Amino acid sequence: MGFTLYSLIQAAILCVNAVAVLHEERFLSKIGWGAETGVGGFGDEPGIKTQMMTLVRSVRTVMRVPLIGVNSICIVLLLLFG
Repeated sequence: MGFTLYSLIQAAILCVNAVAVLHEERFLSKIGWGAETGVGGFGDEPGIKTQMMTLVRSVRTVMRVPLIGVNSICIVLLLLFG
């Protein structure tokens, strides 16, 4: 098992899959990363937690449909080439 470009791409796809399946009410709110109702003031930079939650929400929103296709292609490639 070599360290190839395909294995790096596959690892990245697995990480995006992991972010895409995180459920906000079931998992993220239990560790304190749920939806926050507080809004920062004008000019205040959001904290790292807010930026990470924005990233998680955007990955879940934008990458849901493309991940189905990318995962299907990876499965077919694994079936064909082992």
